[in-house]
Amino acid sequence: MTEVGFWSVARRPKWIGVLLLVLVLAGVFAWLGRWQLERAVDDSRVIGPDTEQVVPLAELTRPQQAVDSEVAWRKVEVELSYVPGDTVVLSDRLNSGPERGSTVVAHAVTADGASLAVALGWTPDPAIAERARATLDEGAMIAALVTVTGRYLPTESPQLSDFEAGERSALSVGELINLWAAPPDGVYGGYLALDEVPAWAEGLEPIDSPSPEREVEVNLLNVFYGIEWVVFSGAAVFLWWRLVRDDQLREARAADA
Repeated sequence: MTEVGFWSVARRPKWIGVLLLVLVLAGVFAWLGRWQLERAVDDSRVIGPDTEQVVPLAELTRPQQAVDSEVAWRKVEVELSYVPGDTVVLSDRLNSGPERGSTVVAHAVTADGASLAVALGWTPDPAIAERARATLDEGAMIAALVTVTGRYLPTESPQLSDFEAGERSALSVGELINLWAAPPDGVYGGYLALDEVPAWAEGLEPIDSPSPEREVEVNLLNVFYGIEWVVFSGAAVFLWWRLVRDDQLREARAADA
């Protein structure tokens, strides 16, 4: 068969014109594919509640209620007063880094009379933690109700504490109830990690409680359409190549006839 070069056929004005048309179509198809993928992102849906919107604690949950996925890690606001004499210092606690320290946990009573464990702050210095505990337990800073905000977290297992070594490290609401002087009538199942340390608890650092990762549900139908348009774009270029190739083969056969 007589050799006829592919590019010698492809450089002809007819096929150059067809190529330009094909490239325009391929560009349109590629743009449509990108648009569909952007739609897939825009139409994606975050699964679960918005944990960063501050809501009143009483609207989110109630005493004795389990802290499920719809409630845990939510930002809340609550009006409360602290109970002197029930403050606990937890040891061997991590915060935002690898260093271990102490977390000061207070017993608070909300405006509706329910008990709530409140993590006031953290410090690597046990002396600072003890000073904050003493300040609160002496009752010097206890006055009227105060409004605070923080992240509502699920209780921890008391088994995390090393009781044999005399250490209490788990922030377990069930364990705290047994340490509080007066048995409360109603207790919130989780605890509150304050956004800001009270001014009188000098030296404590805020509890590190970052927002949790949330799952995103992507619109897979739009993703499929986006891939489809990209395939169409490639198919348009392939069709041009196939037409030029067929013309090349026809000319080679005609030359041999």
